[in-house]
Amino acid sequence: MELLVHICCGPCLIYPYKILKENNFNITGFFYNPNIHPESEYNLRLGSAQLYLKKANINMIEERYNSNEFFDYISDNEERNKRCSLCYELRLKKTAKIAKELNFEYFTTTLLVSPYQNHGNLRQLGEDIASKTGVKFFYYDFRRGFVNSRIEARENNLYLQKYCGCSYSIKERKINAVTRL
Repeated sequence: MELLVHICCGPCLIYPYKILKENNFNITGFFYNPNIHPESEYNLRLGSAQLYLKKANINMIEERYNSNEFFDYISDNEERNKRCSLCYELRLKKTAKIAKELNFEYFTTTLLVSPYQNHGNLRQLGEDIASKTGVKFFYYDFRRGFVNSRIEARENNLYLQKYCGCSYSIKERKINAVTRL
């Protein structure tokens, strides 16, 4: 079974990779994250993904960095819930589009490993996009592997980010840190 997996970063691929292999998927990675800001952060996450993919012997398709895609897509929807939903949609649509073009049977995302992401929203978007494209969405709640993935990432010297990725999440993280003081 051919599966294109959207990868947000190397550490988030660790546990999903194990589950996907156990389920007999032939995996190809897809790194598409126009939401990540600044570009230096994008490059750190891309490098981390490349290191893990090389170790796991997984091929990867990389979409060139273009943050304008993200800002154009979420335009006038900067409130967190709307913005995050649109960000998921942007990346899942592109993953399904590439999967269809390259004749993959399934697509999924490593966003499903994070306890910080809205799984209900991700699942619904994935299923809606699947019904429109004809490429099946593989949903699995990978969250139980999140902590162990972080530990394994540290052991393998993979870059671990401190925020979701977009410029808005940097700002929100700073505000929350100040509020906790």
